[in-house]
Amino acid sequence: MKIAVITDSAADLPPATANAADIRVIPLSVSFGERSFQAGVDLSTDEFWRLMTAPDAPFPTTAAASPGAFHDAFQAAFADGADAVICVDVTETLSATIKSARVAAAMLPDREIHVIDAHSASMGVGLLALMAVELAGAGLPAAQVAAHVAERAGDIDLYVGLDTLAYLRKGGRLGGPQAAIGTLLSIKPIITVKDGLVEVADRPRTRSRARARVLELLTARPVERIAILFTPPADAISFRDELVARVPGGIHPAHVSVQPVGPSVGPHLGPGCLGAVVLYARS
Repeated sequence: MKIAVITDSAADLPPATANAADIRVIPLSVSFGERSFQAGVDLSTDEFWRLMTAPDAPFPTTAAASPGAFHDAFQAAFADGADAVICVDVTETLSATIKSARVAAAMLPDREIHVIDAHSASMGVGLLALMAVELAGAGLPAAQVAAHVAERAGDIDLYVGLDTLAYLRKGGRLGGPQAAIGTLLSIKPIITVKDGLVEVADRPRTRSRARARVLELLTARPVERIAILFTPPADAISFRDELVARVPGGIHPAHVSVQPVGPSVGPHLGPGCLGAVVLYARS
């Protein structure tokens, strides 16, 4: 059967990667004051960070993709010959986007559509969408692909060192007390996503200690896939090399990617962030 894979722009899949894998990406909205954009459509990652770091720039806000956008994408996939759709989305505790996908799926009750909560964000979603493409290419039926991807979501982990918690607080993705503590102590916090919620994993006081701790957290177990995440001006390449060298048992270079955090997630992290999403290997 032909299976179409769809995700949203909070997956942070680079356009070239999404196009090569034939993954349709539904854009979230990003607004700078009165100016509103569709992430990845009329606002590239480079342009987003130019606007984000401009002097006196308004704080950007994001809005979920609409049910109509998903409905159109589902319809287009079936019109292109798909027998089923796998839709992997940012976790519902961080965005209403997946609710829109579910509404759209319910509007097509006679079609086979599987909507999967990645229980993560950024490339925690992207790696699962790419996995769905690989499994579909191996000939598995859609129901098995969906079940396997949903199960492997439990093997995804994300750790990112931030320069400040202020952006998460402004975006409403972190409770005020946690963000206030980070500002008061001048720490370099490390965040993760657990059960769909953003949590502070550790509170180092310097960038060097934060970097070392992120590397330690990411390499606690053997790793199957790595997606390095960064926001300008962080040095992602040296971080990638150090992380790969520390992976227990090693990892094939083809299973390591580097990408900047895009417009849908970037407003909540701010500049100068460095970390990764890992898919832990199963024994």
